[in-house]
Amino acid sequence: MESITALYPWTTAPLIAGAPMRLISGPALAHAISAAGGIGFLAAGTDVSTLAENLAAFKSLLSASPISGAPSDVLPVGVGFILWGADLKVAVKALSELSEPPAAVWLFAPSSTEQLESWAKELRTATKSKSKIWVQISSVADAIEAFKAAEPDVFVIQGADAGGHGRYASAGLISLVPEVVDAVRVYAGRAGYTPRGYIAAGGISDERGVNAALALGADGVALGTRFLAAEEAVIMNGYQDAVLKASDGGVNTIRTDVYDKLRGTTGWPEGYGGRGVINQSYVDATSGLSFDENVKLYKAAEGAGNKGWEEGNARMTTYAGTGVGLVKTVTKAGDIVKELRGEIVVKRSYESRRRQVNITD
Repeated sequence: MESITALYPWTTAPLIAGAPMRLISGPALAHAISAAGGIGFLAAGTDVSTLAENLAAFKSLLSASPISGAPSDVLPVGVGFILWGADLKVAVKALSELSEPPAAVWLFAPSSTEQLESWAKELRTATKSKSKIWVQISSVADAIEAFKAAEPDVFVIQGADAGGHGRYASAGLISLVPEVVDAVRVYAGRAGYTPRGYIAAGGISDERGVNAALALGADGVALGTRFLAAEEAVIMNGYQDAVLKASDGGVNTIRTDVYDKLRGTTGWPEGYGGRGVINQSYVDATSGLSFDENVKLYKAAEGAGNKGWEEGNARMTTYAGTGVGLVKTVTKAGDIVKELRGEIVVKRSYESRRRQVNITD
């Protein structure tokens, strides 16, 4: 099978992708990741009304700072869609009007198999198959369903450790990646279809995680939590500081629908929840505080800006994966990509981490 980087000739192996984090992954972050030899994704999410605007902003950045090796017929960027809440007609219109469509589209959380099939078919038509189809899955059953409905060019294998939204029922990458790769290869072989690559996502924060994913059979990785600490991320300082201070992510993050209910971002298909740092909002929700009172306190924190993440009474949502404890510095996105590929040596001593986040005993 041809290397996945052959699909994206400006990229360097192993492929590093910036996950399409809703409201956070904008043109500047996507451009910086792609310029460093990865592939950045713009987050269309459920609201595709700003997609054309964001693509235009990316093109402006590209004109000002071209990306070496980028082909002339596609933009060296991807777009991520949350299918259950997104408008397919608007997405098709935005992409079909481009002479240079995005190099990849990432499809996530369909409300049905039929919806996934429709999105894959219509986006391929709209972009003349220039935009390669990435489908995010969290189980072998998901992968086979996606294979039958959409024949993805790339499978994004999201493990249980991933931050933000994913399935409650999922395994960690150490077992999920090889089982999905093996199962898809069997089905693909029978159908005469060959996926172009497998991307691992969930709990990866540094070069060690990248190497582990590659050893499991992935062709590259996608990261969200690590890029929350990118200089180019569109993120509140309070949110970013909360990420830097978090530790022991397996204990101090949780996958739940509490934050969606408090924020009003409901509508997710059954079986999905958002992994975030445990804070006072979650503690109160599980300790008997009424929903109405919890919402009132949440809205007050929201109105307080960065103070909504203050230690001791943090209430604002801090979506992050279990690898959050390895994220300790705010860095340019391009340097993060280079760190993940081992091109920049990162000191990991306890003392350096203490200094970076100003932790006291």
